[in-house]
Amino acid sequence: MNFSSEQPKIIVVGSSSIDLVLETDKLPLPNETVLAVNSESYFGGKGANQAVGTARLGASVYFIGCVGMDPLGQQIMRNLVGEGVNVGFVHETDKESTGTAYVTTCEGNAAIVVVPAANKYLKKSHIDEADRYFHTSDLILIQLEVSMDVVEYTVKKAKKYGRKVGLYASPAMRVSDEVLEQVDFIVAKSNELFIIFGEEKREEVLKKYFNKVFVRDDTNSTVYFDGTEMKYYRKNKEKTVYKMGMGDAFTSGFAIALCHGNSIEDCVKFGNEVSSRVSGSKGSQTGLPRMSDFFS
Repeated sequence: MNFSSEQPKIIVVGSSSIDLVLETDKLPLPNETVLAVNSESYFGGKGANQAVGTARLGASVYFIGCVGMDPLGQQIMRNLVGEGVNVGFVHETDKESTGTAYVTTCEGNAAIVVVPAANKYLKKSHIDEADRYFHTSDLILIQLEVSMDVVEYTVKKAKKYGRKVGLYASPAMRVSDEVLEQVDFIVAKSNELFIIFGEEKREEVLKKYFNKVFVRDDTNSTVYFDGTEMKYYRKNKEKTVYKMGMGDAFTSGFAIALCHGNSIEDCVKFGNEVSSRVSGSKGSQTGLPRMSDFFS
């Protein structure tokens, strides 16, 4: 794989949150009460995860998002700054609190409820404020934890300047054909293809969007169609501690490898390697590797 000395410029448009994680001996059934054996909080949100992920891998990153005017929002801002992410386009709103995710986890399985809160107040006008950075960026990354209006507007602006765009289509929702055609790569979960594409058969989706759609599952397996055959790549860690954030980690690794001009196959392999390392630590951002980790 090739990683040059040049620093990729990446804009991440998306969500940030605080993840409140409860570890239990079993996931509660409807109307059932269980006791937590441990509770912890971590930095999360798919956008913030990808901003930190790509920054640790050597990119110059601008994050465009929205937090509340509360202590949690300030914690997120300090964390991003500490990770070397430019937060000049992170907006604060007094209309909602900072986004949160409530996670109940047991033996690797999780039940997750996301409260978007301030993330809903990211507007198209906020994207315009960063306009001058779009035409000099190498890649724009987006997810689906902000409004679809913002997603579509971001893609339109990026393509206006001829920039590459990566979409992590999660949490799953129907994405317009225009966006699907315009973005340069799409990461999706294997059990959510019908929601995103309106097509249930994985093979049909992959063949239509060859070398463009990368389907993931929670075993850190990735499948795509290269125009000739189906390609599979899997990178398992002996012990998976935490599955949240693995898709963001894959997207970060894939994006960095792509910015450095690597082949699609190598981008997938590097994405899976980054994702594997995240799964060994608690928290979506805790285990995100730095580029030096791969060459030490």
